[in-house]
Amino acid sequence: MLDTVRRAFKIEDVRKRLFYTFMMLIVVRLGSELPTPGVDPTYIQNFFASQTGDAFNFFDAFTGGSFTQMSVFALSITPYITSSIIIQLLTIAIPKLEEMQKDGPDGRKKLAAITRYVTVALALIQSTAMAVGFGRQGLLVEYNFVNAAIVVCTLTAGSAFLMWIGERITEKGVGNGISIVLLINIISRVPSDFVTLFEQFIKGKTLAKGLLSAVIILAVVLVVIFLVVILQDGERRIAVQYSQKVQGRKTYGGQSSHIPLKVNTAGVIPVIFASSLMQFPIVIAQFLGKGNGTGIGSQILKCMNSNNWCDPNNLIYSIGLVVYIVLTIFFAYFYTSITFNPLEIANNMKKSGGFIPGIRPGKPTVEYLTKILNYIIFVGACGLVIIQVIPYFFNGVFGANVSFGGTSIIIIVGVVLETLKQIESQMLVRNYTGFLNTKGGSMKNSFLGY
Repeated sequence: MLDTVRRAFKIEDVRKRLFYTFMMLIVVRLGSELPTPGVDPTYIQNFFASQTGDAFNFFDAFTGGSFTQMSVFALSITPYITSSIIIQLLTIAIPKLEEMQKDGPDGRKKLAAITRYVTVALALIQSTAMAVGFGRQGLLVEYNFVNAAIVVCTLTAGSAFLMWIGERITEKGVGNGISIVLLINIISRVPSDFVTLFEQFIKGKTLAKGLLSAVIILAVVLVVIFLVVILQDGERRIAVQYSQKVQGRKTYGGQSSHIPLKVNTAGVIPVIFASSLMQFPIVIAQFLGKGNGTGIGSQILKCMNSNNWCDPNNLIYSIGLVVYIVLTIFFAYFYTSITFNPLEIANNMKKSGGFIPGIRPGKPTVEYLTKILNYIIFVGACGLVIIQVIPYFFNGVFGANVSFGGTSIIIIVGVVLETLKQIESQMLVRNYTGFLNTKGGSMKNSFLGY
């Protein structure tokens, strides 16, 4: 990784892209500290302190602490993430959107434009709900139409501006703009989490106990990162052979290739979907001031609260963890089924004269790909569950409640690995350009090293 970054700084164009990305991230963090006009940030901070469960902590980690401070970037890019997921799911249900997705660059541009419009609409709805709902309870210093409108416009504009920054990083930076903005927000919360762990497990302890606690914390973090790297890079390669064709004096085909199927086919989407579904009733109950009673409904909400999972004194509440695991596996199959179509892959292979050795083209190929895919999805989903359950275990047993749980680490490692691949591909393009001509880059950037 360090070698890739070192080589990237030697290429002028890539160095400019890295610097542009760095400056954009500075803008993101500066905007996260700018307060929204007419808002009392202490209200949200007190509201957070009075809540149980990690639904709001999860959201605050995605916003990089902007939500608790009620800055202009309080909504962050969560409306864009939600919009992207909605549009991606609708491409399966709406034929017109599916045609756009298959229509090449022009169709993808139209889908991107629709995603932007939906993002602004969602940001407008969320900011209005916050300004009206929280505003009446004390969020606004003075609750009136003008102040509420200012908050709505500010939060909506902040979310749209972050979306614009993400697209600029994709275009003029190192790529993966939205993911990088999300990454810097999550990373910004990590230092405060380590401070919390230090004060909880190390500060005030004897040297031996403090050192042992530090080693255990570091070991757990490194193990989770190691598992995430294996899960993100793991793939199953299915061999594909292309038949040889002779046209005139030329011979085509006869090559061997492979279909790379990632072990974690759905990425972090199953975890986000399962967490959101488990936390949504808790959020609604907290807004309504319910869930603290002793009835059946309150007990169900406590089972859904991840802070109660793996608690030795209340193991009955860990039933919610079992439900969470089942939901994660279900969403892994569901999301992969709408993003990967074995029938389409088999038809494309057949049109290109390709086949899997030992498997007949057509229906047998579809059945084989489906069988392999189902096995890979299950393995990937189990990997996600293990990574996500480790923080829950330490939270329940030791009370180590931090924001960089399994989901955050999966996002951090995944974005870092993908960004490094983007940088390497950009360096590769510059090297080829420098080798072929002197306009795109100097010869010293070529593989020959001149």
